[in-house]
Amino acid sequence: MKIEHFAIWAEDIEKLRRFYVKYFHAKSNDKYINPVKKFSSYFLSFDSDTRLEIMQMDSIKRSVYDPENSHIGLAHVAFSVGNKERVEQLTAELKKDGYTVLDGPRKTGDGYYESTVLDPEGNRLEITV
Repeated sequence: MKIEHFAIWAEDIEKLRRFYVKYFHAKSNDKYINPVKKFSSYFLSFDSDTRLEIMQMDSIKRSVYDPENSHIGLAHVAFSVGNKERVEQLTAELKKDGYTVLDGPRKTGDGYYESTVLDPEGNRLEITV
């Protein structure tokens, strides 16, 4: 069994699509639009065959959680970038480009080398080896 894809609601799927394509080398399909439901989405594919669906629909409202603090529910999505140097490089690039780095890069107590950043809509991402 494998996770085929995970999905997130977004306020601006174009902005999120550009973020994941630029920094995580996602491949994007063509935008799907359902005019009746006022729903649109993209599937973003990664090298591992895992996909992220980013979805937008006017009737979905932003949650009121604080993305810099832990909360019940999906905690983060982790991206393995291959090595320690790439973790440091990508974290520095994201920070330079104005994205929030919450932690790291550092070695965690359970042996991971990682950093934690927020995507443009406040979703927590771990960048790890």
